[in-house]
Amino acid sequence: MVPNDGGRRAGPAMRPVVQETYGPADLGAVPIFAGGFINFGYWQAIEPTGPLDEAARIRSQQDLYRHVLDAIGLPGQAELLEVGCGRGMGCELALREYGPAAVTGLDIHPEQLQRARHAHADRLRAEPGRLRFVQGAAERMPAADGEFDAVISVEAVQHFPDLGAFAAETARVLRPGGRVAVAGFFTVDDAPGRPAELAGLLDSFANGLDIARPVTALTGAWAGAGLTGVRVESIGSQVWPGWDRWLSRWWAPGTWPRNFRHAWEQGILDYYVLTAARPPAR
Repeated sequence: MVPNDGGRRAGPAMRPVVQETYGPADLGAVPIFAGGFINFGYWQAIEPTGPLDEAARIRSQQDLYRHVLDAIGLPGQAELLEVGCGRGMGCELALREYGPAAVTGLDIHPEQLQRARHAHADRLRAEPGRLRFVQGAAERMPAADGEFDAVISVEAVQHFPDLGAFAAETARVLRPGGRVAVAGFFTVDDAPGRPAELAGLLDSFANGLDIARPVTALTGAWAGAGLTGVRVESIGSQVWPGWDRWLSRWWAPGTWPRNFRHAWEQGILDYYVLTAARPPAR
């Protein structure tokens, strides 16, 4: 991986709330994020009235990655980049089930990268070059121009300060014809009061960990970066009810973590999978 700085500005410093949440607080060790994943889950295959145990929870998180990887149509022997890889569980799933030539996990937080390297030490030793973890920001990726066939990001985009820079970097590191898929939650529109509404409902928006932006902020940024074929899929019905049911093991209705479902039902927030492509070379 050879950086191509091209005179671009330095990437943003890690915001303190992100540094704490994924460092000393170690969100991935919290029981609600079982199995080392850190996402809300895709619950389509989980029986809505059946037993809900840790195995089902882990499957929901794996299935979110599967849904993203299916949406991108990962070509065989692809070079894949995950932006915001956390502990690298999604990278490992992609290698195990989708057969790319290599996967690079990128994360801004050095402690998360240490956890990823520890969790996947056997894979890193057994197949050197197929899996690697590197530190960097979504807004300034340490990668060469056109290095990857595909870029994914699963439930990290709500932390990225500059979606325009993320879009530009994604377009830069993709090869012609390469594709990107992002899973994450956004406001449903750009009504001026949305950030305040979410801050009043959810601590993660009030403390700045999650940034309230409309889904069009990302689609517009992609278009501005020259990506084409932008598609937006709402998957809120497969995320919020299952996530809320899982949270009910720890929190009562009306407590802030369960307000994610409330925000969705009130038409403020939704969960999306977005895809786009870098145009093929002429």
